[in-house]
Parts: sequence; structure tokens; C-alpha cells
Amino acid sequence: MSIEHLTHSATAPPNPSIEDAARRTAASYETELTELRDAGIRLREEIAHDEDLLRQKDEAIDQLDLLSRESNHRLLNDLQIVVSLLSLQSRKAADAETGSQLAAAASRIAMIARVHKRLHYFDNVQSLPLKQYLEDFCRDFSMLLSADRAIVVDGIEINLPATTAIPLSFIVNELITNAVKYGDGGIVVRLEPSPKNRYALSVSNDGPALPESFDIAASTGQGMTIIRSFVDRIGGELRIGSGDNDRGARFTVLFA
Repeated sequence: MSIEHLTHSATAPPNPSIEDAARRTAASYETELTELRDAGIRLREEIAHDEDLLRQKDEAIDQLDLLSRESNHRLLNDLQIVVSLLSLQSRKAADAETGSQLAAAASRIAMIARVHKRLHYFDNVQSLPLKQYLEDFCRDFSMLLSADRAIVVDGIEINLPATTAIPLSFIVNELITNAVKYGDGGIVVRLEPSPKNRYALSVSNDGPALPESFDIAASTGQGMTIIRSFVDRIGGELRIGSGDNDRGARFTVLFA
């Protein structure tokens, strides 16, 4: 090979195909980076939007909580006013019988206020002893009933998060109300362990048994609708059966 040929080979321009590949690679990287930047912008916008929605949701929850507290406060104040007016009228009644009836009505409304207050007493706490709470609640409720309709609370004591205990208290309130309305004799509220690391909270009475055709899911009564709603809220299960000694009716809530 001649020197002239070697010199010509050494000074030959680069292969055009290599330069084109390099340019195409750089262009593809730039496109990729642009797409990534655009995706990042969209992601930040979506995150900001979601954060705004969460903030609005928190504000709405806080507002509802405030309205609920104000509503409860006003209701209790209104009940207290009614009690005061009835008490005043009972003292001014023309005859003893009327005065006694007005005083009894005042006492009954006062107890309704106490039961309502008990239901909301633990709204802002993290946990509470359920049996103790039920004993206090049922003692207040018992004072609204006649002497032969005592409410007995039996079973174990457990500490539960308020998010579970408060719905359970509303369930018990509705079940006791149903037992008073449809049952007879005493009412038993029982809290006991259940298989699979669960608990069972039941309300039973000595009244007539439930009809065989009774279907919890199909019941459209307001009380049962409220009960099912709270049972669903705590992820529980509602069962029905006979009361003690196969008498009356028993409603049981199974929950973890």
C-alpha cells in the first residue's frame, strides 16, 4: 500500500451513517426528556388537585362535626327548657293529679335528655370500656321504663376504639327501643367473646318470639334500617334468634 493511499485513508470523513445514528439517539433522548417533564407536570397538577379535594373533604367533615355538636347542644338546651316549663306548670297546677302528671312528664323528658347526652358523651375520645359505658347508659334508660322492664347488662369488659363503641351504643339504643316496643318483661344486654377472635353484643327480651318469616335484610322499619347501617359501618354481622330459655327474641351483633 502506498503512502498516498494511507494519507487519504487517515483524513477521510467519518461514516455518515454513524453521525445520523448519533443525531437520532440525541433527538430521541430529548423527546423522552420532554415527555418525562410533561408527565411530571401533569403528575404534580394531579397531586395538587387531589390534595385540594382532601382539604375540602376535611373542611366539610369539620363543618359537619361542628354543626352536629351545635345541634346536640341546642337540642339538650331545648329539652332542658321544656323540663323547666313542665316543672313550673306542675307547681302551679290547679289540682294535685295534673301537677303529678306534669312532673312525671318533666322527669321523663329529663331522662330522655340524659340518654341522648350519654350517647354523645364519648364523641371525642379515642377508646372506652364498653361494658361500663353500657351499664351507665342502660341505667339511665331503665329510669324511663316501668318497674317490670329492668335492663340488665352482663358479660365481659373490653376496651374498644370510640369509632366502634359509639356505633355499638346507637345499635343498643335502637334494639332496646324495639324490645320495649314489641317485647315484654326484662331486657338483657350481654357482651361476650365469640369464635374467630370476635365479640358478640346481644339484646334479648322475654316477649313473643320473632315470626319465622322475619327477614333482617328485608325489614324496612326505620329502627332496623339504622341498626343495619351502624352494623355495616363497623364491619359487623347481625343475627337473630330466641332469647334466654328459648323465649322472646335476641338480636346479636358480631364484631371484631
